[in-house]
Amino acid sequence: MDDIARLLKELEAELSRCARCGMCQAVCPLFSETGLEADVARGKLALLDGLLEKLLDHPQGTMDRLNRCLLCGSCAVNCPNGVNVLEIFLKARTILSSVMGLSPFKKVLLKRILANPDTFNRIFQWGIKFQKWIVKAENKTIGTSSLRFSPPFLGKRHFVPLAPIPFHQRALSAKQAISSFRMTVLFFTGCLIDKIFPQIADAVLKVLHHHQIDVIVPKEQGCCGIPAISSGDADTMDQLICHNLEQFEGKNFDFLITACATCTHTIKNIWPMMVRDYSDDVKANISALSKKTMDINQFIVSKIGRKEGPPMPFNDPCTITYHDPCHLKKSLGVYTEPRTLIMANPQYRFVEMAEADWCCGMGGSFNIEHYDLSHRIGNRKLENIRTAGCQVVATGCPACMIQLSDMLSKSGEEITVKHPIEIYAESLKSLKQ
Repeated sequence: MDDIARLLKELEAELSRCARCGMCQAVCPLFSETGLEADVARGKLALLDGLLEKLLDHPQGTMDRLNRCLLCGSCAVNCPNGVNVLEIFLKARTILSSVMGLSPFKKVLLKRILANPDTFNRIFQWGIKFQKWIVKAENKTIGTSSLRFSPPFLGKRHFVPLAPIPFHQRALSAKQAISSFRMTVLFFTGCLIDKIFPQIADAVLKVLHHHQIDVIVPKEQGCCGIPAISSGDADTMDQLICHNLEQFEGKNFDFLITACATCTHTIKNIWPMMVRDYSDDVKANISALSKKTMDINQFIVSKIGRKEGPPMPFNDPCTITYHDPCHLKKSLGVYTEPRTLIMANPQYRFVEMAEADWCCGMGGSFNIEHYDLSHRIGNRKLENIRTAGCQVVATGCPACMIQLSDMLSKSGEEITVKHPIEIYAESLKSLKQ
């Protein structure tokens, strides 16, 4: 307890900014389902304050409550005192994990698999080979499957299966026949796009090449590290940061682009936040990289701009709505740009859904550890999608796409889930197929 209290001292100033006003209750998707004080930011901050002041002597209970959090940032963006709740929670998880240790399962998953991109890729390669024997198709419109024999801890999920060929295995070195490039970007693919949604990466490359952007795609890039730091494993996070920095080294680019809201948020905001015993050069590199990092929707709208004329009218447009990923809107302030790209395609009629920025309930590891709660939160989003009367729902986060696909598929809906960059790519008739 003395070690924990000493380490939590670094959070004391930020913890003291919480006035316990309860504004976070009104916006917390988890609290809206459970009504438990320990499930809202104010309650969690009070528990951390209790450990700091040695008023509590049960750190595991506090850690369990910290892990019952979507890390959606709704509390932080609506806090009248500007308490950086996400930073407090991530650093507190790291502190508690460093003293109490990780579970054996997380040690294997994070330190032996996620921290080693080659091992990580090989395991998924085996998954691709064997999935045809263990999964069955569920919803053809959405493209979901389920496990033939589902362990109780996984629940009866519907999921998008692994892509037959991950994006990193494709030939990426071929140059486009463009006389001169406007600029060069480095494309950080992200795990989910690489292994489950490679069609998003295809759309990114087509759009960027259409706009005469040279693209660098490091083939050995690893995970951005968000699963590790969310579990309090700062060492694995450090290892992945250093690995990715090595992949970027020596490459001249104007911007680092991702099509994953979580990867963008992690590289831009969390990498600089969690720097530890790095050299000054590495710290400067991370800071410079943070400033260059942009979401693909924001990049196309703000740095490129659409050079096409106004879209031609379409006789029978498909109705589409949009879900705001928490990390994209709340953490990065990106919300008009995806809608701009969607509305650039005349084949779609955009309809705004109610509560477009209400969390879908995914929350990364939260969905794995608390699937029932995740499903309950997702039901609210499901009803808003239904009410929009759409045939397609778009979102700028592949994790949200997984959650929406599960919810829609299990409810029997035939609503396709896509990324805004896919919708925009469809509108560029001059692209080479």
